[in-house]
Amino acid sequence: MMKKKRLIIFLLIFILLSYFFIYQPILKIEKKAKIIYAAAEELKKAFTSNDFDLLDKKLTDFSKKYADFEKEAKAIYWASFIPYVGDFKNAVEAGRYLLDAGKEAVIAIEPYADLIGFKKGSTSFVERSAEERLQTAVMTLDKVLVKLDKISYDFDRAQNRIKNINPNRYPKKIGKLIIREKIENFKGQISGLTAIFVDAKPLVKRLPEILGKDKEMTYLVLFQNDKERRATGGFLTSYAVFKVKDGKIRIIASDDIYSLDNSISFHPPAPPEVLTYHKGVYTFNIRDSNLSPDFPTSVNLFNTLYQKSSRRVKYDGIVAVDSKVLVDMLTIFGDTEVNGIIFSAKIDPRCDCPQVLYRLFDIVDRPTPYIRENRKGILGDLMYVLFYKALGFSPSKYWGILAQQMFENLKEKHILLYFVDQELQQAVEKLNFAGRIREYSGDYLHINNVNFAGAKSNMFVSETITSKTKKDNQGKINREVIVEYRNPYPHSDCNLERGGLCLNATLRNWVRIYVPKGSELLEFRGSLKKVRVYEDLGKTVFEGYLEVPTQGKAQISVIYRLPQNLFNKNYQILIQKQPGTDKQKLRLEIEGKKVYDGVFDVDKEFIAK
Repeated sequence: MMKKKRLIIFLLIFILLSYFFIYQPILKIEKKAKIIYAAAEELKKAFTSNDFDLLDKKLTDFSKKYADFEKEAKAIYWASFIPYVGDFKNAVEAGRYLLDAGKEAVIAIEPYADLIGFKKGSTSFVERSAEERLQTAVMTLDKVLVKLDKISYDFDRAQNRIKNINPNRYPKKIGKLIIREKIENFKGQISGLTAIFVDAKPLVKRLPEILGKDKEMTYLVLFQNDKERRATGGFLTSYAVFKVKDGKIRIIASDDIYSLDNSISFHPPAPPEVLTYHKGVYTFNIRDSNLSPDFPTSVNLFNTLYQKSSRRVKYDGIVAVDSKVLVDMLTIFGDTEVNGIIFSAKIDPRCDCPQVLYRLFDIVDRPTPYIRENRKGILGDLMYVLFYKALGFSPSKYWGILAQQMFENLKEKHILLYFVDQELQQAVEKLNFAGRIREYSGDYLHINNVNFAGAKSNMFVSETITSKTKKDNQGKINREVIVEYRNPYPHSDCNLERGGLCLNATLRNWVRIYVPKGSELLEFRGSLKKVRVYEDLGKTVFEGYLEVPTQGKAQISVIYRLPQNLFNKNYQILIQKQPGTDKQKLRLEIEGKKVYDGVFDVDKEFIAK
């Protein structure tokens, strides 16, 4: 009887304690959570409005409300030995560190708010010209970059809290509410942001130097025509030389790549790749020098010819851009006139492509009975005008969206960077902005397509990559990679004698598939030339050739066996995107289960148990 009474008393005490120390605190936490959620929505709206003063005000308000939320949250930290409460504590503490990082970032960018696209109250800085503001930013940037260490530190502390949260202890769904996937996505986003801040720090800290604060810097800009695909993104069609001193940028040369080739008195014989897959080309030219999928390796090959040119300049870095960058700039700045010609990002029905591309091809490639002056230099002139057009606008009007778009193009490899300085080069490689074929400890895939003498057919051909991984009966891991090419558009008039413009024709495609070193080729179907297997860039390469007819399709299928020592517990794969590709589709299956089916716009990494 006495034991029963003690049990009842214990249960009553437990219920009372649970009510006062768990239930009531959770109700209060829930109430505060709703308040900070509403404040977060207001903060998001302030950010998208590009109003710096409003953003600063809403961030301060959010910080106060988050502090109230933290105070209530601490009431249940005593129960952190319970995994779910421990996860909650880690998430709240991570939120504080992220908020601190955000506050430091706002303080850091305040002097340059207008420069990066935020509206701000009138100051002497804002009243200056765009070019003067850029110079002022460069000259004073090092004074605020010291805050980068604190921001990186806060992100790192947030990451240390977040990584302790185990998504697998949560259900996939509660009703229609997705739980586990959201937690995994949140962890991935924080991990990605932390990596960016940590990896970008060496590059960002040297921005003043890159922009010519200490000495004048020289950059070579290469335009890659991705509609005529080459290993690093596209056919090298024109170039420009930029000089930067104290943020002031000058373009001192701009011309087509043929003029650079013509400045070389003697060209060596074409390498075997060009002789095998190109058409009627027997000498090695600068315009064909980007043969390696690894951009730094192609730059070294480019330099072997460039050093022979009478037009060469000593450069500090190379910036390679493709046509998407050009179209994006016209989309932002609007129609632009160059040499009496209007260029636009609007779709032209003659090619179902942006008008600027059709107009450039029409000027450069269509034969005429008269001599057109500077026909191949028109692209350089257009880039020159767009650049100075950007400087002519108010920074708060366009620079923010331009910077955001250029960052996306860096991630998607429509812009590639190369620096002579090895520390800077290592920094851009860490950010994956250098077009480097990466080392990887797990499974790996990179498909590289090169259009040799197939007109501008990459503008019309779509590509779908299907990747399947499974174990066979012997426990060995086999992979099948299928690439389907489709061209639904009719053949162009390629009769040059009657002035045809040859845009769409049969795609002559040299294809290389980079896989883990030591992989064994079992079957390669669809190649019209003898398949080659060799090693390059620390990978095993399966090489073939195919042709894609207009209003037709072609397909290759490659089956191979992975090295047995490649995996321990989990299967992981990195699939690297080829620079210059746009709107490729990727389908990935592991042991018959669909892992991904969508656009292949950036390098993708997948991990499966």
